[in-house]
Order: sequence, then C-alpha cells, then structure tokens
Amino acid sequence: MHVITYTYLFMEFTARQIAEFIGGRIEGDENAAVNTFAKIEEGKPGAISFLSNPKYTHFLYTTESTIVLVNDDLKLEEPVSATLIRTANAYEAVAKLLQLYESMKPRKTGIDPLAFVSPSAKIGQNCYIGAFAYVGEGSEIGDNTQIYPHAVVGDGVKMGSQCLLYPNVTIYQGCRLGNRVTIHAGSVIGADGFGFAPNTEGYDKIPQIGIVTIEDDVEIGANTCIDRSTMGSTIIRRGVKLDNLVQIAHNVEVGENTVMSAQVGVAGSTKVGAWCMFGGQVGLAGHITIGDKTFLGAQSGVPGSLKGNESLIGTPPMEPRSYFKSQAIFRRLPELYKQINELQKQVDELKTRNK
Repeated sequence: MHVITYTYLFMEFTARQIAEFIGGRIEGDENAAVNTFAKIEEGKPGAISFLSNPKYTHFLYTTESTIVLVNDDLKLEEPVSATLIRTANAYEAVAKLLQLYESMKPRKTGIDPLAFVSPSAKIGQNCYIGAFAYVGEGSEIGDNTQIYPHAVVGDGVKMGSQCLLYPNVTIYQGCRLGNRVTIHAGSVIGADGFGFAPNTEGYDKIPQIGIVTIEDDVEIGANTCIDRSTMGSTIIRRGVKLDNLVQIAHNVEVGENTVMSAQVGVAGSTKVGAWCMFGGQVGLAGHITIGDKTFLGAQSGVPGSLKGNESLIGTPPMEPRSYFKSQAIFRRLPELYKQINELQKQVDELKTRNK
C-alpha cells in the first residue's frame, strides 16, 4: 500500500535545557523558553540568537530575542534584557542547536503512487520516495532514506541509510553511496568522464566503465557534477562537503573532510588530500597530487602538485604575503613601464654622448 505519512515535531526549550545540551553557563532566567531561531539584529520574543562576530555586539543590547548565546570572554558594557548562555564557542554551539532543530523538521515516509520503483529494487524501512522519482533495477536503498520528486536512482545503485536526495538529483547506474549522504537539487553523480581520443576526423569517445563511490557523511551542493571513472572509481571520502556548482572529473579522489566552495573544478585523475579547504573558483590541473591540509584562496589556479600543510593563493599559488605584494606591484606596472622607458632613453643618450 502506497501511503505518505507526515510527522511534525514542535518543541519548546528552556535556557536550562539548552545550557545542559551545549555545556553552557546561564546569566539570567534559567526558565526562559524559546521555540525558534532568529538573527540577533532581527530578534523577537521566543527566539534564540547568537553572537560570535564582534561587529554585531551592539545588537546584544537592543535585541528582543529571549536567549542569546555568547562566547565566554564577552565583556558586557551595558545591561542586557535577554538571558545569556555563555559557551566556549557560540558559533559551534548554535550549529549543534540547528542540527537538533533540523532533526525535528517534518519528515515523510512511504512511496508515492506516482513514483516508479523497480520490482527488483530493495527498499529499506521508513523510506520516502516522492512523486515521479525513479528507482532502477537491482538498486538498494537503505533505511530512513528520502528520495524527493523527480530524483533518479539508476540500475544497480547501492545507497546506505539516512541518505537524502533532493528533487532532480540523478545517480547513474552502479554508483555507491554510504550512510548519511545528502545531495542537493540538480546534482549529477556518475555521468561520463570527459574522455575523448583525437583522430584524423574528430574524436573517438573513450567509454567510461567505472563508477562513483561516495563514503559516509558527505554533503553535495546543488548542480554539482561528479563524473564516473574511466575504470575503477571516482572516490569522495568520508565527511567531504562540496558547495554548489562544483565539478569533480573522472578518476579523482577527494580525501576525508575536505571542503570546496562554489565553482571549484578538479581535473581528471587528481588526488586531493584530507582536511583541505578550497575557496570559490579554485581550479586544479589533472594528474597532480594535493597534500593534506592545503588551503587555497579563491580563484587560485594550481598547475602542479602541492606538498600540503600550507595556505596559498593565486596562479600559480603562492604564500598570501607574497601574493598581495605581487598584486600591489602589478597595479603599478603602467607607471613602472613609463619609468623604465624614461630611464632607457636617458641611458641611450649617455651612450651617445660618450661615443
């Protein structure tokens, strides 16, 4: 029987309960209660806000939020009407609370009668498959996984538990997803890698017979593409976070807990280490290795391998101090060019006089 059910959870928490959950210290009314979140500058009664950026400190004295999370070292300059909860890191504390809040959002289960699920597919318990979604032959979907409308899970795909595929996600045949993988709308996992061999008349397509493997706790932003490998597997390791509009080419391996901002592009067969951080529009050449804990500033272009444990920016990437010095000189190039021409004229005149 195809039935969609909805579970709605609304809860109210007191300052004391929140402080116990995040390990914080209360200043004010421990029974103050909240049931929603708000930015500190848009605070309202019944809301909890947080303050971690000093630029927003002045809002603490005017906010209408009932509770505000603050750092332990914050020094008050005026009286505060809100109940404060002090914690070692207010930003991390609010992240924990938002995760709790997210887990209580409405949840659907069941298979919509307008979805197509192959008779040979295996669907776990408490799953949701939305209208016009497609689950192909021999696919396996783990428990508590949610597949939203118009998502496509190709033949032979194996997916772990508690995964979340938003609308119009496409998982090509044979790919592997671990547990707690979230993929946002419009992303494509397992399209062919860009493999063509030139010939006298054009290009011969190189068949891409591999797959994509995504390990546990990975989140992939909207309209991101991860190509299947020529042979073997393109691999996204545990804990990786990819922003919207990221391109991962065939046979790439991305190490554990690496994060990439929007419009990063990684060319084929490149190996990226663990705990790397790439700013927006970073581009990596193919067949190179990026060491662990490499931090690349926005729009960095990387033509060769990097050893890791370094922060770089620019094309080719260099240390930030050298990069910004170079940029300062670059802006002066027209002026410097004129000066060099003038000096050259003077040198030529001196040479003529000495003849």
